[in-house]
Amino acid sequence: MSNFGAGFAMLSLAACVALSMSSSHAKAADGERFFEMRTYYAAPGKLEAMHARFRDHTNKLFVKHGMQLIGYWVPAEGNGTPNTMVYILAYPSKEARDKAWKDFVADPDWVKAKAASEVNGKLVDKVDILFMKPTDYSPIK
Repeated sequence: MSNFGAGFAMLSLAACVALSMSSSHAKAADGERFFEMRTYYAAPGKLEAMHARFRDHTNKLFVKHGMQLIGYWVPAEGNGTPNTMVYILAYPSKEARDKAWKDFVADPDWVKAKAASEVNGKLVDKVDILFMKPTDYSPIK
């Protein structure tokens, strides 16, 4: 992960505490959720189209498949690139995460939305994924 990604992760997690603390989403038996941070690097000239796909399609499908939307961010300053978006999702467990993604990528609505949004070329050049679990002293679990 780049220096931007690591630093951004720390700030991003701090920023989403209020959202997560009030969550009514299911948690694992031990009370801790499983988190996934994704950094997307849009193809040149495709950042706005990527945002539109998330705004208009992807978020609804994430929720449909049991993914909790924690937040989405773009670089405000520093080492970030202008084609970068970072987001965090939460799940009750790693197993729930794996099932949610399997169901999401197979969803006919996702297949259709992805194909339609990429008629003029792919939107995403690269994705970095970081799986996270909260520490015992974390205010977000």
